Amino acid sequence: MKMAREGLPFVGTGLGLALLAWVGAQFFPLLIYAAWLFGVLGLFMVFFFRDPDRTPPEGDDLVLSAADGKIVSIAKIECDEHLEGAAIQVSTFLSPLDVHVNRNPLSGVIEFVKWHRGHFHAAFVAAASTENEQSIIAIRHGETRILVKQIVGILARRIVCNLNAGDAVIKGEKFGLIRFGSRVDLILPAHTQLRVKVGDRVRAGETIIGAIDDVQGNTS
Repeated sequence: MKMAREGLPFVGTGLGLALLAWVGAQFFPLLIYAAWLFGVLGLFMVFFFRDPDRTPPEGDDLVLSAADGKIVSIAKIECDEHLEGAAIQVSTFLSPLDVHVNRNPLSGVIEFVKWHRGHFHAAFVAAASTENEQSIIAIRHGETRILVKQIVGILARRIVCNLNAGDAVIKGEKFGLIRFGSRVDLILPAHTQLRVKVGDRVRAGETIIGAIDDVQGNTS
């Protein structure tokens, strides 16, 4: 099983403590329970930071899911400050059991990456989209701009984003992750033809969220 490199310290810590507790159990037998506990924790970290291969579908106008999880909200936005016009917000909630590696939803060029400090509401509530700590990534594809928001939750307190302004990105490639349960929002032009609905399960880099018409794209 492939694993994201960001998980190596967590796996190493868990298994290292398990080994120390196992050695200590030779002198203090009750430590065997700690050895089992740390061992299970280390193995869960391997599972949590798993990084399965994904094959994106063909189609330049297709917007893919940036995260694994469940669609918890699809909302119309009257005026998004970054798109400077009407938009559609598609929100995906990641439970601790989902793959947490994030992938580019669309090929293009990174216009900016912003960091917004905020609260740590539960990631599945609506307020998380605007009030929680998050990174905001703008991708320019031709005349169209879309946004990706990596949003922390109650448990998720660490966002990893490996993108910088000016980077050329390819749809389906990895760009970061969020640790231990989180939320990822896609902010799309209002004319996007959606192919998902609330309650759908999605996979990063594979599930088609919608199709954009580049001719009508946002030119802000």
